[in-house]
Order: sequence, then structure tokens, then C-alpha cells
Amino acid sequence: MNPTQVSDSLTSTKMGNFRWTVVALLFFATTINYVDRQIIGLLKPTLEKEFNWTESDYSLIVTFFSAAYAVGLLLFGRIVDKVGTKMGYTISIIFWSIAAMLHALVSSTAGFITVRVLLGLGEAGNFPTAIKSVAEWFPKKERALATGIFNSGANIGAVVAPIMVPWILGVYGWEAAFLATGAIGFVWLVFWLVLYEIPARKKNMDPTEYAHIHSDSDLAAATAETEGGSVSWGRLLGIRQTWAFIFGKMLTDPIWWFFLFWLPSYFAERFQLDLKKPSLPLIIVYTATTIGSIGGGYLSGYFIKRGFPVFKARKTAMLIFALAVVPIISAKYINDIWVAVALIGLAAAAHQAWSANIFTTASDMFPKRAVSSVVGMGGMAGSIGGMLFPILIGYLLDYYKGQGNIVAGYNVVFIICGFAYLVAWGAMHIFAPKMEEVKL
Repeated sequence: MNPTQVSDSLTSTKMGNFRWTVVALLFFATTINYVDRQIIGLLKPTLEKEFNWTESDYSLIVTFFSAAYAVGLLLFGRIVDKVGTKMGYTISIIFWSIAAMLHALVSSTAGFITVRVLLGLGEAGNFPTAIKSVAEWFPKKERALATGIFNSGANIGAVVAPIMVPWILGVYGWEAAFLATGAIGFVWLVFWLVLYEIPARKKNMDPTEYAHIHSDSDLAAATAETEGGSVSWGRLLGIRQTWAFIFGKMLTDPIWWFFLFWLPSYFAERFQLDLKKPSLPLIIVYTATTIGSIGGGYLSGYFIKRGFPVFKARKTAMLIFALAVVPIISAKYINDIWVAVALIGLAAAAHQAWSANIFTTASDMFPKRAVSSVVGMGGMAGSIGGMLFPILIGYLLDYYKGQGNIVAGYNVVFIICGFAYLVAWGAMHIFAPKMEEVKL
């Protein structure tokens, strides 16, 4: 029976939906991941006064986090392909939750750099593990939507944090904010250990759902692929599709990091937004990214259902999202906060739509036993970009702040953001025009 016949036969058979429970677990893990990551951006005005930080000091802290995150992605990609998704997530969330709570104990800039390094190493396990989990539990036609849903946890985390963190800060202080958010990861870990297992080892696995998961591949080949060993970095680096993913991440991840770490400060500087109170503009921007993440995953799946080849569906969707970021270059002309919210919200939503699809291209092109390694390598490239971009941002903002016009510095950054995705799309097209499947 071919994949189309399998898929058709499933429509008339009642099918289990445990794979969507898996997505819910991945969603909450990603939400916690981003709450723990973003909290420092919301506390930046308070911590600047507490520790006398300059913009360059803050950019240095972000850079060290990015560097650690880059190394962690590479390491966790390899680790997860060796030990599996269940153990990989367990190691990652224990490590990053402890690191998040340790922020409350530091009393110097050097201390913050140290705990941010630990946090970056631990948090890096989230996406390599989550993307591999989606590849294990979903057929290709559903992977972008599944990825979009769990990836929207990044946005929900960014929405929850501006509501929760200012309240904790005002009532209990900045130390309590780090302790409270860091502890949540241990609650999630209980559910992960109890509920999760890969389909081939899952007790009481619904056979119809199992067949659906493998409806676009041969079941015997899929089983052999799951049981196969990991693939070396050297071998992966010799494949063009690896470089397509690497450049796609390296050129666009830094833009999201800018939205995450500097957007609260931008609104505070440009529109005098009080970050000690729940911030409606930030909540709206990050809510828009949730819509973008899920909508972006849905769109490429819709194109596949309409008969597009998988590669064409992904690339068409990603081109649309790349174009949607371009209007942000006009932010420098905006004097109304709500117009700025609309422009930045569109760009941030487009990034998350792009992200849902670029992550899925890794599992489109590579066998499951190599997915985490490829995601880790691409994520490391993105983090290297995220490490270098804050240095440029810090320099620009300090320079223009010295000129008495820090907003002009943000305007330069927005121009860079506006064209980054089109450049990334072009690079991916050069290295993988049809995103052919890699045989290892």
C-alpha cells in the first residue's frame, strides 16, 4: 500500500491522537524555556540601576548567553541523537531550571555572565529535542503545524513574562522573579517522564495512529532508521542541505533574539513604556507571534494538501514570510506607539512563521537519526549570529545614545532586520533548490 492509500484508509478509521499530547508537552517546555530566557530583558531597567550596566555591558551578557547557547545546541544535537528524546529533554530542563534559579544568588555583572552561560548551555537542548520528537511522532504533512504549535510556546512565554515578571518584581523583588520562573521546569519534568515515549516503544500505542505517523514512509525503513546510529558532524557538513539549514538559521535567528532581548528596551526608550507594569504593547506583539507560528505551520501544510511538493510548499510559505518582514524598515518614520506595535508585530509574527517552516525542513531533508544533529548545527550557526549581532546593536545604541538620539540606532537595526530573511531565503535556495531527501 502506498502512502496515499494509507492516508486515505486512515480517514475512515477512528485514530488515536496521542501525538497532539506530545505537542502539548513540547509547547509547555518551550513556553518555560522562553520565560526563563526573556526575564532578563524585562528586568533590564532594574538591573541596570542595581549593577550600573551600560548598553555594552548588557550586550556582553547577551553575547555570552548566545555563545553558550551555540555550543549547547551543537552538543545537545549530538547527545539527543545518541540518548534519545526522552532522556535528552530530561537532562536539558534540569540543567536550565537550576541555572535560571541561580540568577537570584548573583551579586555582580560577572556573576550574571556566569549564570547566563549555564542557562544558555541548558536551554539549548529544547529545540533539537522538540524537532526530533515531532519527526518521531508526525508525518511530513503535519510536521510544520505541529512545529508551529509547540514553537508558539516561545511567544506565549514572551506574553506571560511581561504580565508575571513585573508583578513579582514589584511585590517580591528581582531575585524572586528568577526563582519562581526557574522552578516551573521541575513541574513540567514530572509530566514528561510519566507521559512521553517514542511511538515504537509507547505502551498501548494505537496501531492506526502509528500507521498514520509513518504514512509518508515505509514502516520497515522507518523502524530501521529509528534504531540506526547517529551520524558524524563531518559527514553532515559535507552535505549541501546541511548548509542550507545552517545559513537559513544563521541569518535570521539573530533577528528574533533582537526582538526578545531589546524590544522591551526599545519601547521604553522610544515611547516611554513603563516596564515595571504589565506592558500591553509587548503582549500584543508577542501574541501576534503566536498567530504567526501556528499560521505559518498551517500554511505550508495547506499547500501540501493542495498538491504542492513538500519542498515547494515550504519555500513558497517561507518567501511569503520573508516579504512580510520588510515593512519593519519604515519603523523609523513612526511616532505612534500602536502603529509601531503593528509593524513590529507583523515582523515578529513572520519570523515565527518562518521558524516553524525552517525547523521542519530539517526533518524533511534528513532521516530521523540525524535530525537533532542538523538542528543543533543550524542552531549553533544561528546563535553565532545571535552572539555577533548584539555586539553590533550595543555599539550602535551606545553611539547614538552618546549623540542624544538612541532611537536612530534602533532604526538602523530595523533596516538590517527588514532584509535578513530575503537574503536567508536566497541562500537556502542556492544550497538546496528542491530540498532533496538525504540518504545516509
